[in-house]
Amino acid sequence: MIKIALPAGDLRIPVASALNSAGLSVDGYGEGARAYRLAVTGSDDINVRVFRERDIPIQVALGNYDVGICNLIWVKEMGIRFPQQPIVPLSNLGIGMGTLFAAADGSRIRALQDLSDLRVVRIASEFPNLAEKFAAAARFPMYRVQAIWGSAEGYPPEDADVVVVVAEGAEKLEALGLTPLHSILDAGAWLIANELSLGNKPLNSVLQPLLSGRLSSSSDGLRFPRPLADRPLQRPAKRTRRTLRLAIPDGHQQRHVVQALEVADLHFGGYDDSQCVRRPSTDIEGLEVKVVRPHDMPQLVALGQIDLAITGRDCLMEHLYRFPASPVKELVDLQRGQYNLCAVVTEDLNAETIEDALLHWRAEGKQYVRVASEFPGTADHYARSRHIWRYRIIPIAGASEGFVPEDAELLIEGTETGTTLRENRLKPIDLLYRSTTCLIGHREPDLAGRRAEVYAQVMTALKSAAESP
Repeated sequence: MIKIALPAGDLRIPVASALNSAGLSVDGYGEGARAYRLAVTGSDDINVRVFRERDIPIQVALGNYDVGICNLIWVKEMGIRFPQQPIVPLSNLGIGMGTLFAAADGSRIRALQDLSDLRVVRIASEFPNLAEKFAAAARFPMYRVQAIWGSAEGYPPEDADVVVVVAEGAEKLEALGLTPLHSILDAGAWLIANELSLGNKPLNSVLQPLLSGRLSSSSDGLRFPRPLADRPLQRPAKRTRRTLRLAIPDGHQQRHVVQALEVADLHFGGYDDSQCVRRPSTDIEGLEVKVVRPHDMPQLVALGQIDLAITGRDCLMEHLYRFPASPVKELVDLQRGQYNLCAVVTEDLNAETIEDALLHWRAEGKQYVRVASEFPGTADHYARSRHIWRYRIIPIAGASEGFVPEDAELLIEGTETGTTLRENRLKPIDLLYRSTTCLIGHREPDLAGRRAEVYAQVMTALKSAAESP
């Protein structure tokens, strides 16, 4: 059996087109089916599984999948940290093309050399390993890499001096208000394979159609800067923040937050059901609003970069399980966007409780239980609290319903209606907690003057919204 890993998200349609052209039509893939296990038309010996892109190099490297398609940047991101992985980049498929840039807010930093003037260079990226390599190559005297889930373009200049981010070209970056400082890698969707599978499995039925008529390109295209010239370091003046900073979410939580803000009579221009600008306007003097990913908010509050944030309880609990001494806490339960965070198994497992499942796995002689989740801290806490004898946590980026049972016995996953679980033949057997949209903040906020007044105003408004039906 040949196992193929394909990407979810924006690459679905162009990858589906490339597969169809090669005579490898994957049932339902291009249409965005919610099922994550798919079949190739007319090929009983090929299994297809859909992943988030960042998970594909890991699965291919582990040998769980023989062949995969993903952006080369994710292969490089993993390779920086784990350079001996058995992955062979075979060919650039010529789709999903883009460039990995180091970029900054052009009003403050116009060229790479300008970063030498900073005592500490703050770097934000969803590619932290590549960002670390970039900083080391440039020889910044001091730097801090902040790993984020996405939306890096919104971080400069308040929360980062430079971001390492993917864009289709320099003009796309400039449209986002960023100035490209250095081009690190030109990449797109690549066909990759496990090195052992190439030697031990008959992969020609998959590889030949995809490689036919394509020229293999060199994958050694990383371009890191030379060490920057030394400049006298300027100790920055201590910044006194005069505004209160509020973070609100993009993505699936946005519509719930928009509803809560309407009830609270808080109006932010550019943030509604039809649009989401990164810095919405507000008529509250002394309030600064920014849109970031919900997963990143607890970290920003803990570091003091954000004062208040509206995120999911799941994101807050993940942060607290990983950092129990964190000064972040839930302030207001907005009672919206609720769903259950559950332990999930395959429908084929003859168990209705986690205790039954553990007995079953012990009887099967499993040496350890594989637990997959987008919330690895939560998964680890759950495994310890349920006294799983031995376990392995598998951090994943999404498309999680396809991991069980082939690649994990247990999944820690959110479910609202259960439809997606049923479509992937899964069932919940244990409830961790009910997640909801909530307002979070620092346990001991540093507030005075107008900042304290705005804090009280926002808190009062959102508390009233939480109490409204």
